[in-house]
Amino acid sequence: MFIDSHCHLDFPEFASRLNEVQAAMHAANVTYALSAGVEIATFPMLYALIKQHPNLYCSVGLHPGVDESAAADVGELLRELLRYAALPKVVAIGETGLDYYHVSSEVEWQRARFRTHIAAACATGKPLIVHMRDATEDTLRILREEGADRVGGVMHCFTADWAAAEAALTLGFYISFSGVVTFKGAKAIKEAARRVPLDRLLIETDSPYLAPTPHRGHYPNQPAWVVHVAEEIARLRDMSLDEVGRVTSANFFRLFQLTPTGEKNDV
Repeated sequence: MFIDSHCHLDFPEFASRLNEVQAAMHAANVTYALSAGVEIATFPMLYALIKQHPNLYCSVGLHPGVDESAAADVGELLRELLRYAALPKVVAIGETGLDYYHVSSEVEWQRARFRTHIAAACATGKPLIVHMRDATEDTLRILREEGADRVGGVMHCFTADWAAAEAALTLGFYISFSGVVTFKGAKAIKEAARRVPLDRLLIETDSPYLAPTPHRGHYPNQPAWVVHVAEEIARLRDMSLDEVGRVTSANFFRLFQLTPTGEKNDV
């Protein structure tokens, strides 16, 4: 079986057709998916959607790309993160992190927001889901400064090099590869995918974005296509597809403290 460890099922592309999405997942043997939260204001709608489906889970967070004015009060943000993290199907804090790609001015507000998410993860004991784009040095520095190794988490949609992956692994993080690893020119990402220890490896779609080869350029991406990510990792590591599915599924359950039946593991 396969698990999509990061997607966005509450986005308009999916929210009204989850039955269709689930049918495609079933046909591809994709058994579970985690829908990552990106806004506090819309989290109640995400949770209402997820709790209708036993094989779906979610996280709570405020994406670094969301405007500075959203939850500018980090104290209030921390309170909201802690409140929603207590819900039974919320298995992680995030999507959080740093994204300097579209930013041309000072982004201390992003860094403060990121630190707040780390504090929430440490307070709840739930892992972090970290977004890192054009901000590798600052992301890793803040994770170290805030003691994120106490809870760990996952570097989602990993697009950096092996050195960055190794630094994140040292902090107790898992590395998750999306459809980008299937792209022909993604040499550094492919190298990282070859070298990440098997017990720290995850796969995802980040759907509706980043459709993998052979669907590259198609929109929307969907959780069923996480199998193509697994196929590329199997090729890169000279493993069977079944083994990639088995290993990454076991890693998902371990990181998010779930059992293979989807129940919360409190041990």
